[in-house]
Amino acid sequence: MIAIIDYGAGNLRSVVNAIIKLGYQPIITSNPDEVMKAEFVILPGVGAAGSTVSSLNKLGLTESIKDYIASRRPFLGVCIGLQALFSSTDENGGHQCLGIIPGQVKKLPTGLKIPHMGWNQVKQKVRHPIFDGIADKEYFYFVHSYYAKPDDQTLVSGTNEYGIPFSSVIDINNLIATQFHPEKSGELGLKMYANFLKLASVYN
Repeated sequence: MIAIIDYGAGNLRSVVNAIIKLGYQPIITSNPDEVMKAEFVILPGVGAAGSTVSSLNKLGLTESIKDYIASRRPFLGVCIGLQALFSSTDENGGHQCLGIIPGQVKKLPTGLKIPHMGWNQVKQKVRHPIFDGIADKEYFYFVHSYYAKPDDQTLVSGTNEYGIPFSSVIDINNLIATQFHPEKSGELGLKMYANFLKLASVYN
């Protein structure tokens, strides 16, 4: 079962459509028990990390997300779904996040057009299975004003540059997270989702 978490915001439908296009029928859920029963979990999102975490807390999803990731089953965070996994965000005066990945979410530098919106190259630092069939420095679609800065840079498997270099793909064992939107990134984005859905054989 592929579970896509619905916390009341985010680009849910485009993620669902991408998974359906690959031949799967995901469930959309706000139920912690369904999350724990899933074989794959996707946390999508647009907006602000602080409000996302607040919504997850209200729905009782925070602990199930943490327990699911600890169970070593494949978990994918997308955009705000990446940022919410970090320790804290500077957005809106600062907020605590889920604390799964040590590090902070920072605002992109002043002087740039914000949000960073459009296509940008992803430089692969590690040949992770999520990149199977995807060449280095391919373009993916971004919409964000903040970026995630992990304390441990060895967790970064993909980077971008927009004024500064920043992490755009994080991997910690079974947890993968992207700052960009694979569901808005054409065939390469679909390939990345397909690679994610193969990870059960890697981590089980």
